[in-house]
Amino acid sequence: MTNQSTVARFILQGFSDTPIVNAFSTSVFLIIYIFGLMGNISIITVIIEDHQLHTPMYFFLKNLSFLDVCYTSVTMPKAIVNAILGSKDISFTECVAQLYLFFTMAATECFLLTAMAYDRCMAIYRPLFYGVIMSRSLCWELVSTAWILGALYSIFHAINTFSLPFCGPNVIDHFFCDIPPVMRLSCADYQVNEELIFIYSSCIILGAFGLTLVSYICIISTIIKINHVQGRWKAFSTCSSHLTNVLLFYGTGSSMYLRPISNYSPIQGRLTAIFYSIITPTLNPVIYCMRNKEMMAALKKMCHRIQRKN
Repeated sequence: MTNQSTVARFILQGFSDTPIVNAFSTSVFLIIYIFGLMGNISIITVIIEDHQLHTPMYFFLKNLSFLDVCYTSVTMPKAIVNAILGSKDISFTECVAQLYLFFTMAATECFLLTAMAYDRCMAIYRPLFYGVIMSRSLCWELVSTAWILGALYSIFHAINTFSLPFCGPNVIDHFFCDIPPVMRLSCADYQVNEELIFIYSSCIILGAFGLTLVSYICIISTIIKINHVQGRWKAFSTCSSHLTNVLLFYGTGSSMYLRPISNYSPIQGRLTAIFYSIITPTLNPVIYCMRNKEMMAALKKMCHRIQRKN
């Protein structure tokens, strides 16, 4: 890939073209990034320490929180450090690695959300057999498969993007190495590459979303059959957090990668990327904790233990 390119380094434009706006955005996103790290690490710690939360649902939630820590850490530290130091450079190799890791995390989250939907489906649709179906070994297999498929999926995007020749300019109008702004810098026709991205991404995104949709059709059909309103609400409340996460993730992500790169807008691209790469992973702790009494109780217990130690 390197032999086909004359560009040794790229320049990341940052969160905004305007210095004042870029500085303000950096401060805000630094706070959001730290908040997201603390929230997700707290969830991981609570689930590990509280034996009452050693169930399949919280096993997946723990892995989702770990994934979100990795997801935001692929792009945010580099963008924030560059903004603080005033350096916008990123080497060609770093750019390849960042794009590959970012899509590994994004695709893994896609598959993990599908696994979580299946878990909720079994809990509501087959409650009597839930403990047998969602065994510990199956949970590990689903999480491992999500990571493996995510890593394989991103190999295609890295090769498809960086096999193009880059002769200059080298300014990426974004705060990280994403496919649309990088591919637009190519000095060759990338129409075939663009079509391959659309086909491949459509199969993965629509396939994973389709499986999630099937799970929710089974969930909703089961909830409707419940006679008591309180029982319906309790069943739905166990899925509402996951459903909110799914809608946020797929809604923003598909708007970026299921459209032609020729129609890419730098401003719209930044705003969309902020939602699916920063806001959504940061909101996950809030979404899952605020609507989950068990998580809130476990967090309070952990806070009390910390206060007693101090």
